[in-house]
Amino acid sequence: MNKYLNQLIELSKIDKEIDSFGPRIEKIEQALTKALEEQEAAQGELDKVAEQVKEAKLKKSQHELQIEELAAKIDTIGKKSAAVKSEKEQKALQLEEEICKEQCDFSNEEIERLERVIESKSEQEKEIETSLKSVQTKVNEAKKEIESQMQEIEKERAIVFKKKQELVEKMSQKILAFYEKIRKWAKNSAVVPVKKQACYGCFMRINDKTYSAVIKSEDIITCPHCGRILYKEAQEPKS
Repeated sequence: MNKYLNQLIELSKIDKEIDSFGPRIEKIEQALTKALEEQEAAQGELDKVAEQVKEAKLKKSQHELQIEELAAKIDTIGKKSAAVKSEKEQKALQLEEEICKEQCDFSNEEIERLERVIESKSEQEKEIETSLKSVQTKVNEAKKEIESQMQEIEKERAIVFKKKQELVEKMSQKILAFYEKIRKWAKNSAVVPVKKQACYGCFMRINDKTYSAVIKSEDIITCPHCGRILYKEAQEPKS
Protein backbone atom coordinates (compact mmCIF):
# COMPACT_ATOMS: atom_id res chain seq x y z
CA MET A 1 0.00 0.00 0.00
CA ASN A 2 1.11 3.54 -0.78
CA LYS A 3 3.10 5.01 2.13
CA TYR A 4 1.10 8.25 2.15
CA LEU A 5 -2.19 6.38 2.03
CA ASN A 6 -1.15 4.35 5.06
CA GLN A 7 -0.36 7.58 6.90
CA LEU A 8 -3.71 9.10 5.96
CA ILE A 9 -5.60 6.03 7.18
CA GLU A 10 -3.71 6.14 10.47
CA LEU A 11 -4.23 9.91 10.81
CA SER A 12 -7.97 9.53 10.13
CA LYS A 13 -8.24 6.91 12.88
CA ILE A 14 -6.36 9.15 15.32
CA ASP A 15 -8.61 12.12 14.49
CA LYS A 16 -11.69 9.97 15.09
CA GLU A 17 -10.29 9.00 18.47
CA ILE A 18 -9.60 12.65 19.32
CA ASP A 19 -13.10 13.70 18.31
CA SER A 20 -14.60 10.90 20.40
CA PHE A 21 -13.40 12.63 23.57
CA GLY A 22 -16.02 15.38 23.11
CA PRO A 23 -19.10 13.13 23.48
CA ARG A 24 -17.42 11.27 26.34
CA ILE A 25 -16.85 14.51 28.25
CA GLU A 26 -20.40 15.65 27.48
CA LYS A 27 -21.80 12.39 28.85
CA ILE A 28 -19.74 12.73 32.02
CA GLU A 29 -20.95 16.30 32.52
CA GLN A 30 -24.62 15.32 32.13
CA ALA A 31 -24.79 13.99 35.70
CA LEU A 32 -23.47 17.29 37.07
CA THR A 33 -25.77 19.33 34.83
CA LYS A 34 -28.78 17.38 36.08
CA ALA A 35 -27.71 17.78 39.73
CA LEU A 36 -27.13 21.52 39.23
CA GLU A 37 -30.58 21.87 37.66
CA GLU A 38 -32.11 20.10 40.68
CA GLN A 39 -30.14 22.39 42.98
CA GLU A 40 -31.30 25.49 41.12
CA ALA A 41 -34.93 24.32 41.21
CA ALA A 42 -34.76 23.55 44.96
CA GLN A 43 -33.09 26.88 45.68
CA GLY A 44 -35.73 28.68 43.62
CA GLU A 45 -38.52 26.93 45.53
CA LEU A 46 -36.81 27.73 48.86
CA ASP A 47 -36.50 31.41 47.91
CA LYS A 48 -40.16 31.47 46.89
CA VAL A 49 -41.35 29.96 50.19
CA ALA A 50 -39.02 32.20 52.20
CA GLU A 51 -40.53 35.22 50.44
CA GLN A 52 -44.04 33.96 51.24
CA VAL A 53 -43.10 33.60 54.94
CA LYS A 54 -41.58 37.07 54.93
CA GLU A 55 -44.71 38.52 53.30
CA ALA A 56 -47.02 36.75 55.79
CA LYS A 57 -44.99 38.02 58.75
CA LEU A 58 -45.11 41.56 57.38
CA LYS A 59 -48.90 41.41 56.97
CA LYS A 60 -49.23 39.99 60.48
CA SER A 61 -47.19 42.90 61.85
CA GLN A 62 -49.37 45.35 59.96
CA HIS A 63 -52.53 43.83 61.47
CA GLU A 64 -51.00 43.86 64.95
CA LEU A 65 -50.16 47.53 64.52
CA GLN A 66 -53.67 48.21 63.26
CA ILE A 67 -55.16 46.52 66.35
CA GLU A 68 -53.03 48.76 68.57
CA GLU A 69 -54.24 51.82 66.70
CA LEU A 70 -57.86 50.66 66.83
CA ALA A 71 -57.59 49.87 70.58
CA ALA A 72 -56.29 53.41 71.16
CA LYS A 73 -59.13 54.77 69.05
CA ILE A 74 -61.73 52.77 70.99
CA ASP A 75 -60.26 54.09 74.23
CA THR A 76 -60.54 57.63 72.90
CA ILE A 77 -64.16 57.01 71.84
CA GLY A 78 -64.93 55.79 75.37
CA LYS A 79 -63.59 58.96 76.85
CA LYS A 80 -65.52 61.10 74.37
CA SER A 81 -68.70 59.11 75.03
CA ALA A 82 -68.58 60.02 78.69
CA ALA A 83 -68.47 63.70 77.81
CA VAL A 84 -71.17 63.93 75.09
CA LYS A 85 -74.59 65.21 75.95
CA SER A 86 -76.72 64.70 72.83
CA GLU A 87 -78.16 61.36 71.75
CA LYS A 88 -77.07 61.98 68.19
CA GLU A 89 -73.41 62.34 69.19
CA GLN A 90 -73.70 59.24 71.40
CA LYS A 91 -75.05 57.14 68.51
CA ALA A 92 -72.30 58.41 66.19
CA LEU A 93 -69.63 57.42 68.70
CA GLN A 94 -71.27 54.01 69.24
CA LEU A 95 -71.29 53.40 65.47
CA GLU A 96 -67.63 54.41 65.20
CA GLU A 97 -66.78 52.10 68.11
CA GLU A 98 -68.61 49.16 66.49
CA ILE A 99 -66.75 49.72 63.24
CA CYS A 100 -63.43 49.77 65.12
CA LYS A 101 -64.32 46.54 66.95
CA GLU A 102 -65.29 44.86 63.66
CA GLN A 103 -61.97 45.92 62.21
CA CYS A 104 -60.22 44.51 65.28
CA ASP A 105 -62.07 41.21 64.86
CA PHE A 106 -61.09 41.05 61.19
CA SER A 107 -57.43 41.80 62.00
CA ASN A 108 -57.41 39.14 64.73
CA GLU A 109 -58.85 36.60 62.30
CA GLU A 110 -56.23 37.58 59.72
CA ILE A 111 -53.47 37.23 62.31
CA GLU A 112 -54.68 33.70 63.12
CA ARG A 113 -54.81 32.83 59.43
CA LEU A 114 -51.37 34.31 58.77
CA GLU A 115 -49.90 32.41 61.73
CA ARG A 116 -51.17 29.17 60.19
CA VAL A 117 -49.65 30.19 56.85
CA ILE A 118 -46.32 31.03 58.53
CA GLU A 119 -46.29 27.71 60.38
CA SER A 120 -47.13 25.73 57.25
CA LYS A 121 -44.64 27.57 55.06
CA SER A 122 -41.93 27.32 57.71
CA GLU A 123 -42.36 23.53 57.76
CA GLN A 124 -42.23 23.50 53.98
CA GLU A 125 -39.10 25.62 54.16
CA LYS A 126 -37.41 23.07 56.43
CA GLU A 127 -38.32 20.22 54.08
CA ILE A 128 -36.91 22.08 51.08
CA GLU A 129 -33.72 22.92 53.00
CA THR A 130 -33.26 19.20 53.77
CA SER A 131 -33.86 18.34 50.12
CA LEU A 132 -31.46 21.09 49.03
CA LYS A 133 -28.71 19.72 51.26
CA SER A 134 -29.20 16.31 49.68
CA VAL A 135 -28.97 17.81 46.19
CA GLN A 136 -25.88 19.81 47.15
CA THR A 137 -24.25 16.57 48.30
CA LYS A 138 -25.14 15.04 44.92
CA VAL A 139 -23.59 18.04 43.15
CA ASN A 140 -20.36 17.72 45.14
CA GLU A 141 -20.17 13.99 44.43
CA ALA A 142 -20.77 14.61 40.72
CA LYS A 143 -18.00 17.23 40.67
CA LYS A 144 -15.55 14.82 42.31
CA GLU A 145 -16.51 12.05 39.88
CA ILE A 146 -16.10 14.38 36.90
CA GLU A 147 -12.72 15.56 38.15
CA SER A 148 -11.53 11.97 38.49
CA GLN A 149 -12.81 10.91 35.06
CA MET A 150 -11.54 14.08 33.39
CA GLN A 151 -8.04 13.38 34.70
CA GLU A 152 -8.17 9.97 33.04
CA ILE A 153 -9.46 11.45 29.78
CA GLU A 154 -6.74 14.11 29.79
CA LYS A 155 -4.11 11.39 30.16
CA GLU A 156 -5.63 9.50 27.21
CA ARG A 157 -5.85 12.68 25.13
CA ALA A 158 -2.22 13.54 25.82
CA ILE A 159 -1.16 10.12 24.52
CA VAL A 160 -3.33 10.40 21.39
CA PHE A 161 -2.21 13.97 20.64
CA LYS A 162 1.41 12.93 20.98
CA LYS A 163 0.78 10.05 18.61
CA LYS A 164 -0.80 12.43 16.09
CA GLN A 165 2.04 14.93 16.42
CA GLU A 166 4.63 12.26 15.75
CA LEU A 167 2.72 11.09 12.67
CA VAL A 168 2.13 14.59 11.30
CA GLU A 169 5.85 15.39 11.58
CA LYS A 170 6.60 12.46 9.27
CA MET A 171 3.95 13.35 6.70
CA SER A 172 4.23 15.39 3.53
CA GLN A 173 2.74 18.84 4.15
CA LYS A 174 1.13 18.72 0.73
CA ILE A 175 -0.64 15.43 1.54
CA LEU A 176 -1.59 16.74 4.99
CA ALA A 177 -3.10 19.93 3.54
CA PHE A 178 -5.06 17.82 1.03
CA TYR A 179 -6.44 15.68 3.89
CA GLU A 180 -7.35 18.70 6.03
CA LYS A 181 -9.17 20.29 3.10
CA ILE A 182 -11.41 17.22 2.78
CA ARG A 183 -11.79 16.89 6.56
CA LYS A 184 -13.23 20.41 6.79
CA TRP A 185 -16.47 19.22 5.24
CA ALA A 186 -16.26 15.43 5.62
CA LYS A 187 -15.25 15.52 9.32
CA ASN A 188 -14.40 12.00 10.49
CA SER A 189 -15.22 10.44 7.14
CA ALA A 190 -12.43 12.09 5.16
CA VAL A 191 -10.79 8.68 4.67
CA VAL A 192 -13.18 5.77 4.17
CA PRO A 193 -12.98 2.13 3.08
CA VAL A 194 -14.48 0.70 -0.07
CA LYS A 195 -16.83 -2.20 0.60
CA LYS A 196 -18.74 -4.15 -2.02
CA GLN A 197 -17.33 -1.68 -4.58
CA ALA A 198 -19.03 1.25 -2.82
CA CYS A 199 -17.60 4.31 -1.08
CA TYR A 200 -18.43 4.06 2.61
CA GLY A 201 -18.65 7.84 2.87
CA CYS A 202 -21.41 8.56 0.36
CA PHE A 203 -22.35 4.87 -0.19
CA MET A 204 -22.31 5.34 -3.96
CA ARG A 205 -20.98 2.54 -6.17
CA ILE A 206 -17.66 3.36 -7.81
CA ASN A 207 -16.74 2.31 -11.35
CA ASP A 208 -14.47 -0.63 -12.13
CA LYS A 209 -11.49 1.55 -13.08
CA THR A 210 -11.54 3.49 -9.79
CA TYR A 211 -12.15 0.31 -7.82
CA SER A 212 -9.18 -1.34 -9.48
CA ALA A 213 -6.98 1.62 -8.57
CA VAL A 214 -8.18 1.46 -4.96
CA ILE A 215 -7.34 -2.25 -4.77
CA LYS A 216 -3.82 -1.63 -6.10
CA SER A 217 -3.32 1.10 -3.46
CA GLU A 218 -0.42 2.60 -5.40
CA ASP A 219 -1.84 6.12 -5.38
CA ILE A 220 -4.20 8.19 -3.27
CA ILE A 221 -7.61 7.71 -4.87
CA THR A 222 -10.66 9.83 -4.15
CA CYS A 223 -14.31 8.95 -4.62
CA PRO A 224 -15.55 10.29 -7.98
CA HIS A 225 -18.90 11.09 -6.34
CA CYS A 226 -18.01 12.78 -3.04
CA GLY A 227 -14.26 13.37 -3.12
CA ARG A 228 -13.35 11.37 0.00
CA ILE A 229 -10.07 9.46 0.13
CA LEU A 230 -10.64 5.76 -0.50
CA TYR A 231 -8.79 2.65 0.61
CA LYS A 232 -9.33 -1.09 0.49
CA GLU A 233 -9.55 -2.83 3.86
CA ALA A 234 -7.24 -5.76 4.42
CA GLN A 235 -10.17 -8.17 4.48
CA GLU A 236 -13.58 -7.55 3.00
CA PRO A 237 -16.48 -9.91 3.74
CA LYS A 238 -17.80 -11.76 0.72
CA SER A 239 -21.21 -10.66 -0.50
